[in-house]
Amino acid sequence: MIMATLENTTQERIKELRAKQDKYFRSGATLDVKTRKKHLEEFKAAVLKWEKPLCDALMTDLHKSYEEAYLTEISILLGEIDTHIRKIGKWTRPERRCTPLKLFPSSSRIISEPLGNALIIAPWNYPVQLLLTPLVGAISAGCTAVLKPSPYVPNVSKVVEQMIADTFDEEYIGVTQGNRVVNGQLLEERWDIIFFTGSPSLGRLVMTAAAKNLTPVVLELGGKSPCIVDKDADIRVAAKRIAWGKSLNAGQTCIAPDYLMLHESVKDKFLKELEGQFRELLGDDPSTSGHFVRIVNDKAFDRLESYLADGRIVFGGMTDRSQRYFSPTVLDGVSPDAPVMQEEIFGPIFPVLTFKGIDEVTSFVSSREKPLALYYFGGNGKKVLRHTSSGGSCINDTIMHIANENVPFGGVGMSGMGSYHNKLSFDAFSHRRAVIKTPTWLDMPFRYMPYKFFKLVKMIL
Repeated sequence: MIMATLENTTQERIKELRAKQDKYFRSGATLDVKTRKKHLEEFKAAVLKWEKPLCDALMTDLHKSYEEAYLTEISILLGEIDTHIRKIGKWTRPERRCTPLKLFPSSSRIISEPLGNALIIAPWNYPVQLLLTPLVGAISAGCTAVLKPSPYVPNVSKVVEQMIADTFDEEYIGVTQGNRVVNGQLLEERWDIIFFTGSPSLGRLVMTAAAKNLTPVVLELGGKSPCIVDKDADIRVAAKRIAWGKSLNAGQTCIAPDYLMLHESVKDKFLKELEGQFRELLGDDPSTSGHFVRIVNDKAFDRLESYLADGRIVFGGMTDRSQRYFSPTVLDGVSPDAPVMQEEIFGPIFPVLTFKGIDEVTSFVSSREKPLALYYFGGNGKKVLRHTSSGGSCINDTIMHIANENVPFGGVGMSGMGSYHNKLSFDAFSHRRAVIKTPTWLDMPFRYMPYKFFKLVKMIL
């Protein structure tokens, strides 16, 4: 596949698209639930139709195999669409609520109404899933949406643009393209909700821009997700699941296990097993594996390579800048103050810290910014969860919490705000509106001035 070339969407074009969608939303065209369900079905058909071009583009941009692309991108998106198709009727029905005696003879309910015009900005690491899964929520909630994919994966971004244009009118769902200048121009516009997935530094910019209009935001960010292996952990299983979690997308995953905290009594045994499990997954030379993703660009590669100076290489450390290949690498003797321990690594490097007791672990983790994920292997998970905080977590596993659409996916603190998947995606793009309906056949006099029978009213209240 020839590398696609993306042109920056002009500011004039952004304003035109924003105005079209505002007019379309105000027309009420998105409100009918049957129409929303129809659009979800069209969306599913489009994903199935464009599955091969999307996966081919993922291979070109990231060297992501079809199997990994399907498991981590397409299947999650299709699962979300199917859930919304099945449940949109239930989610959009008014919810009755109890009405206290003091409001007799009124009745109470909650209705979910669309927030309006949505802006969805996605990163490059999972460019299909992280752009289009939020779109499912926008469609089911009854919003319009402008999508902004990442310029770092130009082939994927171009295919997504073609797929959306082939499926929806731009007054309903539109795509913009370009670099951070375009992001800034998009954020200058007034939106009814902004859904952003990316780094904490860019998240701050999004939140600053949103604050000007008090626009609600969902921020899916990242952070340094600890991976803790206790003395009673099943070493083989832990190593296998951790190696897999770090191998996915070559560690370029917002919920990738970022650094290892190993009980000193199992450190050597675990690291030997971890090396063997990486070999089982990717072969003796991961550069020849059809299932090992490349680093997204030279800038990211250079950043990762600079981390190698922060510790002693236990295994790995093989790189090829011309291919942007970076082998799974473990660094020992790392200071907690080293650069590799200050920033989200976003690559296949594992710095190692050791501990003697679980209190050291909870103290260390809780002294740092709250991560997007936390992984613990051993029998003391309850204590670790009680004394730490993270967006999500797995006990004796990695990554898999994102695969269960029945639990929230989102961050906390510096790792984000708001969550989505399943009904939470619908809720993210909806406003829950209280409605009190009062008949006219009875008009209780107690609430009116001069407040007669106040003592009786006070007893009811």
